[in-house]
Amino acid sequence: MQSTQQNGKIFDIRERSFQFGVAIIQLVSRLPKTTAGFAIGNQIIRSGTSIGANIEEAQNAGTKKEFIHIITISLKEARETEYWLRLIFETELVEQKTILPILGEVKEIIKILITIVKRSKQNNI
Repeated sequence: MQSTQQNGKIFDIRERSFQFGVAIIQLVSRLPKTTAGFAIGNQIIRSGTSIGANIEEAQNAGTKKEFIHIITISLKEARETEYWLRLIFETELVEQKTILPILGEVKEIIKILITIVKRSKQNNI
C-alpha cells in the first residue's frame, strides 16, 4: 500500500502512526540510563507504540461502534504520549530540539484521530 505525501507529510494514518512508533523507539534509546529515564521510557514506549497498534486493530472492527471505540483508545494513548513527551521536553532528559518534531507529530496525530472519531460518529447516526 502506498502512502500519499504532500510537502513531506504522510497522509496515511496507519503509516504515519507506524513511523511515529519508530520515532518513539528511537527516542527511548536516547533517554538517560537513570531511574527517571527507565520509568518514562517504559511508559512512553507502551503508549507511543500502541497508537498505531490500535489503529491497525480498528481496521478489522466488526462494527462502526467497535471501530469508534478502538480509535478512541488510540486517541487516549496519543494524549498520554504527548504528556510523556512534554515531561521529557521540560526536564531536558533529551535535547529539546530532538523532542520538538516528535511532539509536533503527536499533536497532529491527535487532531487526525479526533477528526476520525467525530466523522465516524456523524456517519453512524
